[in-house]
Amino acid sequence: MSLVHQSVLRDAYAEVSHFRSELYACMTARGDALFELCDALLCTDGPVRTLVDLALAPEHRRGHGALYGGLNHGRIDIARLRRALAGMPLPRAVDGRLVLAVDVSPWLRPDASTCADRSFCHTFGRGEGKHQMVPGWPYSVVAALETGRTSWTAVLDAVRLEPGSDVAAVTTVQIREVVERLVAAGQWRPGDPEVLVVLDAGYDAPRIAHLLAGLPVEILGRLRSDRVMRRPTPPRVYDPKGGRPPKHGGEFVFGDPGTWGAEQAVTTTDTRLYGKATAQAWDRLHPRLTRRAAWLDHDGPLPIIEGTVIRLVVEKLPSGGVNKPVWLWWSRIGATEANVDRCWQSFLRRFDLEHTFRLFKQTLGWTKPRLRSSEAADRWTWLVIAAYAQLRLARGLATDLRRPWEKPAPPNKLTPARVRRGFRHLRTKTGSPAGAPKPSRPGPGRPPGSKNRHPATRHDVGRVLATGEAFSRPAHHKVGTKPRRTGQEEAGRKGTGPA
Repeated sequence: MSLVHQSVLRDAYAEVSHFRSELYACMTARGDALFELCDALLCTDGPVRTLVDLALAPEHRRGHGALYGGLNHGRIDIARLRRALAGMPLPRAVDGRLVLAVDVSPWLRPDASTCADRSFCHTFGRGEGKHQMVPGWPYSVVAALETGRTSWTAVLDAVRLEPGSDVAAVTTVQIREVVERLVAAGQWRPGDPEVLVVLDAGYDAPRIAHLLAGLPVEILGRLRSDRVMRRPTPPRVYDPKGGRPPKHGGEFVFGDPGTWGAEQAVTTTDTRLYGKATAQAWDRLHPRLTRRAAWLDHDGPLPIIEGTVIRLVVEKLPSGGVNKPVWLWWSRIGATEANVDRCWQSFLRRFDLEHTFRLFKQTLGWTKPRLRSSEAADRWTWLVIAAYAQLRLARGLATDLRRPWEKPAPPNKLTPARVRRGFRHLRTKTGSPAGAPKPSRPGPGRPPGSKNRHPATRHDVGRVLATGEAFSRPAHHKVGTKPRRTGQEEAGRKGTGPA
């Protein structure tokens, strides 16, 4: 082993050890229990099935009571942990640009009527494979994307969406705070390329771009295929009939090729998975805003938010499905062919965030605990994010402990699940700042034979809307069924009740 390689290993171990010390400093109450729970999450064999099984790991030297006590009554300095994540080495694009992806992933709790702050979460492929709204805790996650084929991302922030919250407003505040932390950490400096934020079809990309004006960011969002955009305002011409001059140009209908006109840029790229990919770009297109929904209380005249519309068509899909065109909206104008290629390739990289969600839920057991308190759910979520950050730092240190039926992988191409298999051996070299447990006796608990005289409160299920308007239903209503009428309502329906 060369001296250069030994120096690289020492630096990598130092980064992991520094982050672990910073993570322990972020735990301001019951830090030993929370830190050992995070270590048990990293070092246990196989996927996490139940939360109490983590108490049996050798790294968790305390009992299961301390495990639940840390989640229910512990405290984590989330602001300091966010700054620590922003200061870690982050992946960048070929031109040195930071590419961020934002998406919402639900923690489904359909039968937990005693859990507060639940909202109806949009799910697909559950039950009959249809779009459904299931009660749970939706989390908005921001992560930095890598280039090329990979299942790694750098998770920077997670915010739980409360019932009645405005998704666009919450996302805007979240992106603004993440970018400000990146600037404070020296990840972006004046003169660097602007940060590219990639959104899916569920976000109002033009509105978010308008709310983030003044930040060094570019917004790239997916649009529905039935949208209608407007061209730039035509030059003012004297009309002898009078009347107000037009504010918007002609229509650009996504479903009507006759309204598209000539493209400003066209690119064709040969890809391995999708065959030939063709991208067309039309410059200076904007949506026609009206004073309703999110723009109802806007002061002054409604803005004209111009951008570039990109239409991407691929020759085939790896799944063999119908290759429908993908419409994208970029918050900048004057796009060149290089900008168009960068935009649609960055959008395809957004799906790497789905690999992170699958790792969180299927391997790290993010949604396995049946916690009642939403605050405890937030602590567990940040423990999972901190564990994943340690896996990313130890990416170059892990040895491939592959199963006999798995293909060998280079050291720098290991998946997060394979890095986790060998983290137990790396943990002994990084040290643990957690203190040893003190001997204690378990509490008396409830006397045998006594009944619970304080039943838990049942909470309603709210809904997160794009307009910020609150919506709620009683908690005992099941999704997809009508609520049962009371006797007075039934009598009034039949005409036998009071008028």
